Amino acid sequence: MADRDSLHRFVFEHLPIRGRLVHLDASWKALLENHRYPDSVRDTLGEAAAAAVLLAATLKFDGHLSLQLQGQGALRLLLAQCTSALGVRALARYQDQPEARDLSALVGQGQLLVTLDNKDAKNVESQRYQGIVSLEHERLAPCLEAYFLNSEQLPTRLWLHADANGASGMLLQRLPYDETQAIGGVDVDDAWRRVQLFGDTLRAEELRQLSDRQILRRLFNEDDVRLFEPAPVFFRCTCSRDRVGGMLLSLGREDVQSILVDQGSVQVRCDFCNRAYEFDAVDVERLFAAFAAPGGRMVH
Repeated sequence: MADRDSLHRFVFEHLPIRGRLVHLDASWKALLENHRYPDSVRDTLGEAAAAAVLLAATLKFDGHLSLQLQGQGALRLLLAQCTSALGVRALARYQDQPEARDLSALVGQGQLLVTLDNKDAKNVESQRYQGIVSLEHERLAPCLEAYFLNSEQLPTRLWLHADANGASGMLLQRLPYDETQAIGGVDVDDAWRRVQLFGDTLRAEELRQLSDRQILRRLFNEDDVRLFEPAPVFFRCTCSRDRVGGMLLSLGREDVQSILVDQGSVQVRCDFCNRAYEFDAVDVERLFAAFAAPGGRMVH
């Protein structure tokens, strides 16, 4: 289907409301390729990946947006990241075999952080914004909705679905507008309530299987909705040999040499894409020598 692995932006022509629709297909399969998650962890991770893309697509930035969940329950860590170019990656860490689908039961005591890392003109991460999402609901979508309403004062609704075959999501946001100016005689509060009610009728299988045009026609056929050209969404891992080298430098020469003595080489495998990086004794010596040289720097 043409709408797979893509993000569609849409707006209501006569209302201060915008929306996003995303579907992860091949990108979702690539994300899962090296992992075997229990269904409850997999589906929660998929919802987070779809949400990260939807949230990133509402912002103007150059960098990446992260949803990071840390808890004391069966689901210990969840991280979903999306770049400003809509490259997505995600992973989860869990213990035992969690069966619960309830987010609070999965996580136990924990918190969800929304982090935006923005780069300056020299491609250096210079600005970071971080917000804390309260985990007071059974699913991820209403947790993020409450966060946007309380922290951003931007009414937002999310519909998320993920399974073994894909992850999809829809976002609606009510935009600020001048209340002193009439918008075609329409009561914006009533219109926002109506749009949400229609969104609530969207079933998970429709979100997953219908094209975006069909979804919008099915939900908002009484409104003038403009659908923009889709943007591709793809699996993207940011690991590199330079980044791994930076990590080894942060460990220090003594610790890295100890690993060399024990194992003969230092091997690091990326948790996201499973790519392996190996440094032998010569590689390690060159790495620390370059760092010690004038102008040497650590890569993050």
